Amino acid sequence: MATPISLSISSLASKSQQMVRNERRMLAASDDGAMMKQIQSTHAPDGRVVDVKPILQVIDNVLRNIIPNIDHAMNGGTGHIDALDDRTNSSAVDGALDALAYIVHKICCEVSCKCSGGGDAHATTMGILNMLSSYSWDAKVVLTLAAFAVNFGEFWLIVQLCTSNSLAKSVALLKQLPDILEHSQTLKPHFDALNKLINAMIDVTKCIVEFTELPSEFISIDVPPLSTAMAHIPTATYWIIWSVVACAAQITGLVGMRHEFITSTSEAWELSSLAHKVSSIHEHLQSLLRLCYQRIDEKKLMEAFEDFKRTIETPQMDNLRILLKIFRKEETYYLLNPDNTKVLIDVLRRKHVLLLISDLDISHEEIRVLEALYKGERVSSGLNYEILWLPIVERSTWNDDYEQKFLSLKSIMSWYTVNHPFAIEPAVIKYIMEVWGFVKKPIAVTLDPQGKVLCPNALNMMWIWGNSAFPFSSEKEESFWKAEAWTLELLVDRLEPNLSTWVSQQKVVCFYGGVQMEWIESFATATKGVAKALDIGIEMVYVGKNNARERVKKITGLIKEKKLSHAWEDGNVWFFWNRLESMLYSKTQHGKAIENDVIKQEVMTLLAYDGSENGWAVFFTGSDEMVRANGDKVLSSMKSFEEWEKLAKQMGFIPALRKHLEGITDEHHCTRLILPGNSGGIPERVQCAECGRPMEMYFMYRCCVE
Repeated sequence: MATPISLSISSLASKSQQMVRNERRMLAASDDGAMMKQIQSTHAPDGRVVDVKPILQVIDNVLRNIIPNIDHAMNGGTGHIDALDDRTNSSAVDGALDALAYIVHKICCEVSCKCSGGGDAHATTMGILNMLSSYSWDAKVVLTLAAFAVNFGEFWLIVQLCTSNSLAKSVALLKQLPDILEHSQTLKPHFDALNKLINAMIDVTKCIVEFTELPSEFISIDVPPLSTAMAHIPTATYWIIWSVVACAAQITGLVGMRHEFITSTSEAWELSSLAHKVSSIHEHLQSLLRLCYQRIDEKKLMEAFEDFKRTIETPQMDNLRILLKIFRKEETYYLLNPDNTKVLIDVLRRKHVLLLISDLDISHEEIRVLEALYKGERVSSGLNYEILWLPIVERSTWNDDYEQKFLSLKSIMSWYTVNHPFAIEPAVIKYIMEVWGFVKKPIAVTLDPQGKVLCPNALNMMWIWGNSAFPFSSEKEESFWKAEAWTLELLVDRLEPNLSTWVSQQKVVCFYGGVQMEWIESFATATKGVAKALDIGIEMVYVGKNNARERVKKITGLIKEKKLSHAWEDGNVWFFWNRLESMLYSKTQHGKAIENDVIKQEVMTLLAYDGSENGWAVFFTGSDEMVRANGDKVLSSMKSFEEWEKLAKQMGFIPALRKHLEGITDEHHCTRLILPGNSGGIPERVQCAECGRPMEMYFMYRCCVE
């Protein structure tokens, strides 16, 4: 038979369990407007500042140490597991708690008293809120949680030590505490629910404290999302304090249960429901916190963007300040040499620097051509410029494959590179994309020794004129165009080693393209037949098609096998088309209208020919006498040579062919001009190469894998 003391203590346990059951009817009511007004009415802060962080760290240590020990005990373990690392700064905690020990003790007493007396959870919660009325919301939750940590910590120390420590055993006997190990299966649902609720309480408390630490210079408390979060914090505070009361009631309910148990699954259910409620509050606050950090990051990004913009637009003594701002503040300012050794960024000081900007899809052809200019002509000409590769990547999709791709590209570059793509300041990336216009196609921004931007994309002029365009300024580019004309040399550059010989021999030189083998064979055969009939020398060169590497490679093999004409290898084909695009972008960048620019007209015509699946051809005699046509026209002209043969013998091959082509009407045609959507801008007005009418603009997204 139970003793009078045992019965008395059991009565207290019954009352505390009744208080937990009272929570159900309050769960809904506590969220209405009247209740929120009641909660707000308890808040009258007097401006006192409480350093809650060190206190919260101690609370976390206490509760996070208890939970694994509970799990250990509930799963049949003996003894206790090792405590977690305690990294608490004792001096900081002493300072923070020096004036708060009394209020924490007072909350301990309030909670213990009300739980032992079976008080109403809501009334107890409101009593604690009134007790803490002069404190901020974050201080309220931290101080209440501190009181709970004291009560729960003392309880669990007794439970944990009672089997090995005589003092703990005596205290446990006086409290009539049950043997946790002996009754682990009975108590497990209660402690599982308790653990979940405690974890949720800690998470919400940390979240509330984190809101108070957000930098006010980057986010306003009066504007969403922070204002929204602050409006929810009183509710969150209420539920944390209520949860503390509910947890304390569960613990108090174990007093007097040494020999008999009053178990109820509803108690565990109440705690689980409360844990779900508090977890939902945490998820909501966490989502608002993410929005706050996003707003802060946006503000920081914008400020850093404006700072970089001011710096790069302000005359400098040298380029070092601008180069340093390219990197994140937390990064060490060093670059990598081609041999992968680290060097300080000072090696670029007071030098002309080309910022090579690309993603990780920069082609090996581009690297090879740039390397020829950098390692060959630059060195032999004594030009003092350096290249720094800035790879622009998407952080959110970065993985090991991209890491290996970056390392692979870096290994074949003979110039300076960044240590890692993430070393680049995000605000600089924003500037690169918004001001310098980088999207995907590589660009090279020229900085002079003082850091002044000479050209937002020097790759265009480098592809066209090579190192002769040094120092790669927009003024130098414009002066080159003023002296340039549409000639065979401009079109082909040094891609065809036999060109000067053919010109000196006064041969007709034909460059043609397309990917239809039947047309290529018919055109080459017919054209050579016309040349033979006129007894003139002709050289034909197949230049392939842009972005069709595998098809061009296959056709090049067939052309050589059948000895139809000369045919360029991959690298020359890529460079030919890339130079043409560069000419167009360079002209557009300098505001040249197509109506009064012959070079731009001819370049766009060839690019439009390439946009079609049909072939095309351009003929030159000497440097500047030229005629060109699409595949259908030029093939039909060669096949109907007898119609203009007499004229050709009188006027010459190219004038006669031009006159014949002018007489061919082509009522039905579809001309396409496909251009990458960056690197200098897209011309607003484009004329059809066939009829001269304005072409319609469409957007096309393409992924061509060959």
